[in-house]
Amino acid sequence: MERTKYLLITLLAFVVLYASGQTNPTIYKAFISGNISLWKDTIDTLDAKPQKNNAQKLELINYQYGYIAYCIDKENEDEANLYLRKAEKLIGQLEQQKYKVSMLYAYKAAFIGFKIGISPYKAPFIGPESLKFAQMSVKLDSTNALGYIQLGNISFYSPVVFGGSKTTALNHYLKALELMEKNPARIVENWNYLNLYVTLINTYFELEKYEQAKTYSLRALTIEPKFEWIRHEIYPKVLSELNDD
Repeated sequence: MERTKYLLITLLAFVVLYASGQTNPTIYKAFISGNISLWKDTIDTLDAKPQKNNAQKLELINYQYGYIAYCIDKENEDEANLYLRKAEKLIGQLEQQKYKVSMLYAYKAAFIGFKIGISPYKAPFIGPESLKFAQMSVKLDSTNALGYIQLGNISFYSPVVFGGSKTTALNHYLKALELMEKNPARIVENWNYLNLYVTLINTYFELEKYEQAKTYSLRALTIEPKFEWIRHEIYPKVLSELNDD
């Protein structure tokens, strides 16, 4: 279950608020404290708002995205499918407006990952489509960190016989981090940035590079000392491996 949690949260790794340079303090609070009820209340409030502009729709997709991952992790497939349909409807509306197409392609790649998470038997049939959208995302915008994260996710979780490589995934994640850190103002109290650290820590852990995992854990806790997921779950797990060596 813990590995599944890593998989699903890694799929959350980056969202539209980074691109706009804005953050939602309620979502940030929910993320660092692990309060999923607060997260869900926020997206339902935004969903009920009439006459949303394109930026607000993309923001809502972001939060629905996070909630879908949580539902899959908790094996609440009905709820996951409900919010997946809501998010895909919004993506369709934004595609008609040709709004931030690179971001939309990256989300489409990620949502295919969700569908595989719900129904693993679909992987051989729709998995290549996820890769196609991720590649199109970075082709349209080489500065789109979300696209690189999706490429990383695909490399991380694909079997080796199908081109999977955790080392390749790590390179994609580090590229995403480099892109995010080029604009420091956009990563202040940004849950996407912290979650990328989680992704990197997990990748180093899986590669058995525990010293690097420790380094990134400490960096994340320097950025946000109240980040409970790393402080109480991830960092102790890393230290345990180091102490066993």
